[in-house]
Amino acid sequence: MSEAAVERDPLLEVDGLNRRFGGLHAVAQVSFGVPRGAIKAVIGPNGAGKTTLFNLISGFLKPTSGRAFFEGENITELKAFEVARRGMLRTFQNVRLCQGMTVLENTKLGRHTRSRAGFLAGALNLPWTRREEREIEERCIVILDMLKLADARDQEVGSLPFGRQRAVEFARALAAEPKLMLLDEPASGLNVHETEELARLIQRIRQMGTTILLVEHDMSLVMDISDEIVVLNYGRKIAEGRPADIQRNEEVINIYLGGENT
Repeated sequence: MSEAAVERDPLLEVDGLNRRFGGLHAVAQVSFGVPRGAIKAVIGPNGAGKTTLFNLISGFLKPTSGRAFFEGENITELKAFEVARRGMLRTFQNVRLCQGMTVLENTKLGRHTRSRAGFLAGALNLPWTRREEREIEERCIVILDMLKLADARDQEVGSLPFGRQRAVEFARALAAEPKLMLLDEPASGLNVHETEELARLIQRIRQMGTTILLVEHDMSLVMDISDEIVVLNYGRKIAEGRPADIQRNEEVINIYLGGENT
């Protein structure tokens, strides 16, 4: 780990990650840290390696070389479910909800990953399992209230606008009490009004104590909510810094305005 990263005490540290697919170097020597409590964005043109990087961090892919550390623990060789158990949860570009279930029921699915009751105990309807179920529901209602979803808790998620379905996906993830949320293209498919609400939603999640790392194409959203930004191009990190610094970076400007790699 670099001295700068140690001094900042990052929640997540990416150290020289590489991933090759045959002759393609999808991610090449990428390093950065995510400070605890921050909103950090990863941006870059299509094909820059952003989703591959997320897959490496979250355990869906193994790197060709390099390491990732979460709270100081080397998680490079862990499977995705093992990474999630440590408090790093990921959402995907396409909303993945149980459409026939209500908002509250979907949210409770996230909380059940932390429950003690197994299938047999639940089937026997033991007193302690009923108590735990009440506690799960109460906690989920609090989360829905914080995310401005309490009014829809008994509605089937399939009846909600796409933007609110995205919010339910976040609520389900928050029910598992993540320390870090990886958001993959959260503004995908949203209109201008929904994107503005998404910005407020992400800021509320951070205020609840969750650190956020997101991949996003919407530059106005990224510049509005991010504390720090990492820029990738052809799998390599070409810039990192605060939004104002990234906006002035000539190499970044050339990529986005010069038509490279689009």
